[in-house]
Amino acid sequence: MTPEIHATPYCTLIRNPDGPVLGIANPKTPGMGQVPLIEEDGQFFKDLARQGTLLPYEDWRLSAEERARDLAARLSREEVAGLMLYSSHQIVPFVSSGHFVGHYGGASYDETKHEPDELTDEQIRFIRQDHIRHILQMRVCDARTSARWSNRLQELCESERWGIPTDISTDPRHGAGRASAEFKQEGSGVSKWPEGIGFAAAGSPELVGEFARIASAEYRALGITTALGPQIDLSTEPRWMRLEDTLGHRPDRVIPMVRAYCDGMQTTEGTEDGWGRESVVTMVKHWPGGGTGEGGRDAHYPYGCFAVYPAGQFETHMRPFTEGAFHLDGPTGCAAAVMPYYTVSWLEGQPHVGNSYSSYIIHDLLRERAGYKGIVCTDWGITGDPDPEIDSFGSRCYGVPELSVAERHLRILMNGVDQFGGNDSAEPILEAWRLGDARYGLDTMDRRMRESAERLLLPLFRLGLFENPYLDPEESARIVGAPEFVRKGLEAQARSVVRLKNREGILPLRKGMRIYVPGRSLGKSKSFFRSEIDAHTDDPLEGMDTAPWFERVDTPEAAEAILVFMESPLSDPYQADEGNGYHPLMLQYRPYTATEARSPSIAGGDFRETFTDRSYRGKSNRAINECDLQNVEDAALTGKKVIAVIYMHNPTVPAEFEPLCDGILVHFGVSLSVLLDILFGDRTAGGRLPYNLPASMAAVERHAEDDPEDPEPYRTAEGTVYAMDYRANAD
Repeated sequence: MTPEIHATPYCTLIRNPDGPVLGIANPKTPGMGQVPLIEEDGQFFKDLARQGTLLPYEDWRLSAEERARDLAARLSREEVAGLMLYSSHQIVPFVSSGHFVGHYGGASYDETKHEPDELTDEQIRFIRQDHIRHILQMRVCDARTSARWSNRLQELCESERWGIPTDISTDPRHGAGRASAEFKQEGSGVSKWPEGIGFAAAGSPELVGEFARIASAEYRALGITTALGPQIDLSTEPRWMRLEDTLGHRPDRVIPMVRAYCDGMQTTEGTEDGWGRESVVTMVKHWPGGGTGEGGRDAHYPYGCFAVYPAGQFETHMRPFTEGAFHLDGPTGCAAAVMPYYTVSWLEGQPHVGNSYSSYIIHDLLRERAGYKGIVCTDWGITGDPDPEIDSFGSRCYGVPELSVAERHLRILMNGVDQFGGNDSAEPILEAWRLGDARYGLDTMDRRMRESAERLLLPLFRLGLFENPYLDPEESARIVGAPEFVRKGLEAQARSVVRLKNREGILPLRKGMRIYVPGRSLGKSKSFFRSEIDAHTDDPLEGMDTAPWFERVDTPEAAEAILVFMESPLSDPYQADEGNGYHPLMLQYRPYTATEARSPSIAGGDFRETFTDRSYRGKSNRAINECDLQNVEDAALTGKKVIAVIYMHNPTVPAEFEPLCDGILVHFGVSLSVLLDILFGDRTAGGRLPYNLPASMAAVERHAEDDPEDPEPYRTAEGTVYAMDYRANAD
C-alpha cells in the first residue's frame, strides 16, 4: 500500500489509514537522511532504529507502557544516563552572557550570520555525546522561533540511534507580574494570567482549570511538553520569597486547585487514558513541601536550607501531593512527575540532608507510603561541590559535602530519584553506575537504572512525540497569545485583585483626573543570584501612556489625588559581616528589631559556620524599599486623597500605611493596564485576601513556620479585620 504523504515546509506527514499521523523531518543538515517507513497490516510505522523490521517500541498499536519497557531494555548505559539528565537553562537565541552562555560555531550569536532558531554548539554536543533528551527552555524571542527551534532539536534527535525525541520543559511563563522571587521564564508572547497566589485570591478551581487548558495549548504550540509546576507547596510561612507562586496555605482550598491545574494541563479529551497530543506533563513541586524555611529563609541559598516544623504539621504539607496531585479527577490519574525541594527537612531521627538525598523522604514516604510510580526529578544543581561561601548561589549538596559528585548521584539514585535537574554531563551518572555495580551488584544496578529509563521514556510515548514531534510555526504563532486567550487572561487577572480599602467610595476614580505618581528610590540589594544591585530610582509608570485613564502631573500641588505604587517590604536575611550573619526578614517598612524572635534556632549547622544557632533575636534590619512608606506619608501630608496600589509578594503589616490611605488595592502580580482599568472603573477587582495581613511583626515571629493557621490579623481603627477572605465593599 502506498502511504498518503503530505510534504510541508517543516516536515513530511504520513497519514495512516487507521492510526496516527506520522511526522518525519525534512533534513536541513547534509548527510542526515529521512527516517524509513515500515508497512505492516496496511499501516505505517517509523523505522526509527533503521533496522528494517518493526520493533515493539516503534509500534504505535502497543501501549505506551509496553513500548517504554521495550526501548529501555535496548539502551546502552550511556543512553540511559542521558535520559537521566535535565539540561541547564537554554536561551533561544543565546544572546545572553553571565550565568547562561551558548556558542554558534565557536562564536557568540550574531544576527547577521545566524538564524535565531539555530542550535548552539552546546545543545548539539549534549544531545549527541551525552544523549540528553530533556531540555529546559528559559527564554525565547517569539512563538515561530520556538517552534522552529523545537523542530531542529527533534530533527537532530530523530537522526540519532533509536530516534528518541526531545522533551522541552519550562518553568512558569504565564504570570503577569513583572518581578518574582523565582527565576521565571520570558518571551514567546503567551497570554498573561495571575501568579499562583492570585489564583488563591480569585478562589476558583474552575478558573485554574481553564488557565491550565489554555496554557497547555500554548505550551504545545511552542514545542513545550513538560511544565515544571504547578508549585503546590503550602505557603504557611508568610515571609517565604516563593509564597506568591503557591496556591495558598490552607490544604482544603489548595487541593481542588491542584487537581484542576494538573487535569487541565495533562488531559487530552477523547483518548482512552487522557494522554495525547494536547497533553503537557506536570512536574509538581516541591515534595514534601518547601514553604517552612526557618525564619522565612529560602533553600536556594545555604543560609536558608533548613525546613522546620515547630507546630508538628509536617504531614499536612504533604497533603497537596498525596490528596491532590497524586489523586486527580481526570483520566490521567496522577501528576506524571514530581520535584523534591532543596530543603533539609529537620525531622527527629532523620539525617539532616537535602530532600533528594534522604531515603526517608524519597523512598519511604514518596515511593512506598504514597505509592508514587512517576518520575522524580531533583531540583536544579544539587550534585556539584559546594561554594566556599555560605552567602552564595552555588551548588546545594546540603548535608553531603564530603561525598564525591558520583557518590552523590548514587545516593540519590538508590533513594528512587530518576533524573538530575540542571546537569549536562553524563559522566557522573556513569561513574555512579560503576560504583553501584561494585556495591550492589551488576544485576541490581542494571534493573535500578533501566527502571528510571522506562519511567522517563513513558511520557514521550504518551504525548505522541515518537509519532510526530514537529510543529507548523505559522500555526504556533496563531495559537500562542491568541486574542481569546489574552482576553481570558486579563479577566482572570482582574479577578485576583483585592480592593482592601475604599473610604467614602473613592474608588473607582474619575477618568481624566489630575494624578501625581511619586517615583521610588530603592536601596542597595542583592539579586536572585546574590550579585550586588546598586541603589536606584524607579518610575512605576515608565513608558506607560496614562491618557486613557488620567492626566499625570509633575507635582502633588497640581494633583487632585496621589497614586502611590508600592511593593511589600523587601529585605535581605543574611549579611555576612554582622555577627552570625542572620537577620530578620521583614513584612514592615520601617527598621525592625526582632525582640520576640525564636532563640535558639531550631535548626543549624554547616561546614562553613563555626556555630549551630542561627537565631537573629535582637538583630535589626531595614527594607530596601522603605521609600514606599515614605511616599505614602508624604502624600498624606498634602491633604490630597491618597490611593495605594501594593504588589504584595508577601503578606504585609498594614499598620504603617493603612490609616494614611483613602483607597488601597492589593495585587499579586498583574498587568499595569488591568490595575488602571480597576482604579478607573473599567474592570472590577474580584479577589479576596488569600491570607491574613499580620497585626505586627511580633505576630509573625510568634507564628510557627509550618502552621496553616494564619498569624493574628490586623484590625483597623474602625474595627475592620484584614483577615483571609476579606475585601472592601464585598457584595
